[in-house]
Amino acid sequence: MPLPVLTTPVPHSVGLNRPQRQLPSGACDSHMHIFDPRFAPSSHWPRTPPVAPVAAYRQLQSRLGTTRTVVVTPSTYGTDNACTLDALDQLGDAARGVAVVGEEVSADELAHLAARRVRGLRVNFVSPQSWGTTTPDMLATLARKVADHPDCAGWHIQIFVHPEQLIELAPQLHTLPVPLVIDHLGRIDPAQGPAAEAYGVVRGLLDGGNTWVKLSGAYMRSTVHGPSYADTLPLGQALVQAAPERLVWGSDWPHTTETPGTVNDADLVDLLQAWAGSDAAMDGILVDNPARLYGFDTAAPA
Repeated sequence: MPLPVLTTPVPHSVGLNRPQRQLPSGACDSHMHIFDPRFAPSSHWPRTPPVAPVAAYRQLQSRLGTTRTVVVTPSTYGTDNACTLDALDQLGDAARGVAVVGEEVSADELAHLAARRVRGLRVNFVSPQSWGTTTPDMLATLARKVADHPDCAGWHIQIFVHPEQLIELAPQLHTLPVPLVIDHLGRIDPAQGPAAEAYGVVRGLLDGGNTWVKLSGAYMRSTVHGPSYADTLPLGQALVQAAPERLVWGSDWPHTTETPGTVNDADLVDLLQAWAGSDAAMDGILVDNPARLYGFDTAAPA
């Protein structure tokens, strides 16, 4: 049954159109952030965060047709995951979390996060962090703590890196003791696409069988911009061809890296359709893959 016509814009999302294709039951937005003014930003953060609470995000879900989501703690809150955990409580079992912690994180804190449906840790080499500079040693420490913790079985390490950092880290990434998730297409320049050196690193990691890529943040490097983001097609299509079973899609709502009023989330879903090339591949990226990576029940929610 077609969804009703939208009459009110979703906060932080341009337009009233829905995706060209109605999404399958259990479709997951595997990368988004909640910003709630009840939670104070970290003192290290230089910008005023948007107002993007769970109630606004539910409007986006209704527009796109997604039912599952992964809440990622933004750098705005430093290592305080309270906003993310509160969002997980509100969103219920159809949500999972990715937390941000310092390398001194305790076993008790990891157990607490696991009990609240967190399924991974984000290690950010790009944005300002409350501890200062993120190092390869920090990545190694956190990966080992996750691997050694009995409550963190099935967890992954998610990295946000520049392409040159991805190249430098490649030897370490190949030996991580837990699954690896690469944010936002590895920030690979779409003008280089599959010819980029960083794409070769990503492809090697994918071929190793322990790495996943988030098909998200296309606008971060696109020079064509929406609605088509056409310059990203070779890169996205190459990733789908390389490892369709280890890709997930994320909206990156509320799009804090972009000028407000420039991102249409329905266009981003249509871009996924263009990358995927078939309904079956798109359904795997939206439903089956995130169910495995984040531990959702195999039965799709109504």
